[in-house]
Amino acid sequence: MLATVGLILIGMASTTWWGPHLAGNSAWALPLDLWGTLAAAQRLLHLDLSGLYTQPTGLVSFPGTALILVPVVALIDAAGISLRWPGVQNTHPAAWLLAGPYEMALSALALFAADAVADRLGVTRPKRAFLAGAEAVAVWSVSVKWGHPEDAVAVGLLLYGIVALADSRPERAAWYMGAAVAVQPLVLLALPVVLVVVPRRLLGFLTRSAAPSALLLGAAASANWTATFHAVTSQPNSPSINHATPWTSLAPRISNDVLAAGPSRALAIVAACACALVVRHGWRGRHGAAWSPDALEEIVWWCGVSLALRSIFEIVMAPYYLWPVLAVALIVGSKSWRRLLVTALAVTAVTFVSQLTWRGSLWSWWTPMVVGTVLILFLARLPLHKGALQPHSRMMDVGTHL
Repeated sequence: MLATVGLILIGMASTTWWGPHLAGNSAWALPLDLWGTLAAAQRLLHLDLSGLYTQPTGLVSFPGTALILVPVVALIDAAGISLRWPGVQNTHPAAWLLAGPYEMALSALALFAADAVADRLGVTRPKRAFLAGAEAVAVWSVSVKWGHPEDAVAVGLLLYGIVALADSRPERAAWYMGAAVAVQPLVLLALPVVLVVVPRRLLGFLTRSAAPSALLLGAAASANWTATFHAVTSQPNSPSINHATPWTSLAPRISNDVLAAGPSRALAIVAACACALVVRHGWRGRHGAAWSPDALEEIVWWCGVSLALRSIFEIVMAPYYLWPVLAVALIVGSKSWRRLLVTALAVTAVTFVSQLTWRGSLWSWWTPMVVGTVLILFLARLPLHKGALQPHSRMMDVGTHL
């Protein structure tokens, strides 16, 4: 809770006060991506489902992305505040004074989920306190800088789902997973790994996991099939706005400066299934149906590996795409002070270096970011001294080589 309060206070101060002052700007430094999602949430509030995937929303995710912002949009509407886009004619939008704290508090769900996993891992309270602070620093990118609380909410729900599985509550875990996918489908990359450890009734688990997304997408598609299908399947992105990657030239082109990111993300899902096969190879024989702290650590780490595949195969990258991997790696590294400190330093470096907007070849930004995330995943499970040595399974050996 202290980390959440700190995130909100520092986030609001940095966007409205000393951040613009240091940059020499009179306008507030706001996450512009958030305004499109707020517009989508406003249309949901007014039951305008046909406009959910039409401009100016720019929505390409599932409807849950907008649904989680409906309460604050209702409050903004009730207060008579405009949702007009920030710009030269609107340098200090009053809507941010409500939407900012709300979306940061939403993003803090990931902090609470990380603490819940760390508690199951047997992490001491001082380490958990440090972990909460480190997670708050990392979530700054996805929340304060870029305005995508849906990423943090989805990862938080995924982690709560894993905790529910560890507590032998597969039905609850399935609903958590379903809610996570409905908010931000990036967590689908972790689903194959999760399915490996579902103890029974796999069909029921999948049905519950698919139900929220099917319901929301079905409602949107019935109101405007063309816009919904185009946005969700093609997921347009622009390399002139974000960072191009080595995959950019292979992406289908929608227009002169807009590419379809959806097809390449299918490659990441295939690779995630390969990760699940590696996990399955060692899980049943080593752990059976038991959930020891070591077993929970392995599954969380492999979920981090799966989430990292998005960055590896993405055709166009934004800095906040890296955050889910960093958040998960911090949890795994929290069992040892040395691992936690080294991982936190690496996460902080990648978080802030990724915000730099250098342009060059297709490899110039993407390569150090991917290498950085792989290194962080490695550091999170690396014993740094003899006293920290722990038994490692064949799964860990394979993961290290990968």
